[in-house]
Amino acid sequence: MKILVLMGGTSAERDVSLSSGEAIVQALKDAGHQVLALDAAQGQKLLSNDGKYLPGGVKQKPPDVAELVRKSKQAALEAIHSFDFSEVDVVFLALHGGQGEDGTIQALLDLTGKPYTGSGVLASALAMDKAMSKKIFEREGILTPEWFLLNDSDLSSLSAVTSRIEESFGFPCVVKPNNQGSTVGLTVVNEKKYLKKALECAREYSGRILVEDFIAGRELTVGVLGDTPLPVVEIIPEHGIYDYECKYTHGKSNYVCPAEISEEKGKEIQAIGLKAFKALGCEGYARVDFRYGEDQRFYCLEVNTLPGMTSLSLVPMGAKALGIEFPELVDRIARLALKKEKPKSS
Repeated sequence: MKILVLMGGTSAERDVSLSSGEAIVQALKDAGHQVLALDAAQGQKLLSNDGKYLPGGVKQKPPDVAELVRKSKQAALEAIHSFDFSEVDVVFLALHGGQGEDGTIQALLDLTGKPYTGSGVLASALAMDKAMSKKIFEREGILTPEWFLLNDSDLSSLSAVTSRIEESFGFPCVVKPNNQGSTVGLTVVNEKKYLKKALECAREYSGRILVEDFIAGRELTVGVLGDTPLPVVEIIPEHGIYDYECKYTHGKSNYVCPAEISEEKGKEIQAIGLKAFKALGCEGYARVDFRYGEDQRFYCLEVNTLPGMTSLSLVPMGAKALGIEFPELVDRIARLALKKEKPKSS
């Protein structure tokens, strides 16, 4: 197939997307496909004439938000319109966060009529909105940490927010933007004196902030490929929390796959992961993140509809445990896109 890899974009996860894109481009080539690469922020082709990949890798911190905001919101629309989609069979989305993962790009691609990897518009939007995801989890009987949502107007009184946390679940708690991934803007607040800074950090990335109970325990994740949950991965981060640096810096986290849990518990978390995937209407592939509490229960945190596909990423790790090497994985994901139900025209 002739496959376009769409990456970059203007979200805080831009560097991660470019790194995922690089790995996907090479793997698709290894699988025998013809590959094109396009930056969704600039409409810039990212492969030189001799096939070399142009951008750099992931840095220790996310890109500067103010700089990303300065980029035109029209950039994605212009990039899509500037490309002749008639020459490709499938669009492989290597975008993360923002317009790349919230349904915006998916809606534009629906208009082109070209199949693309991952979930459609609604599932992408629901999964990116953590509060909406949690409402669906609760409706479907999927355990998730206690939580509440803050809007801009709620931030005028720090004491009111503090009181609400203390009345709901207490400290430590987790403060994060409602619509970001890669733990961008996330803080584990151990004492109330650190709350103000955590709220300010999250506010840099979103006008809506999610506050949830911190679940002491282990960090586990389940990839889903098609309708199949992959082997469970345990993440043991150097910082104690799987933050941006630990995710994208070699040596900052250890990974165990399959995770060292009982077979019974392994099947349980895989079943919950697949249930969360289906509850949001996801397609193709995704990753479902959990905390395994000291009470031996699994707390579903979120579903990532376009999970990272770098050398450190967790879906490729889970697939490899099943004997699926990276080129075969991306080939399967591309072929799953061809089988997706097309949106109905009016």
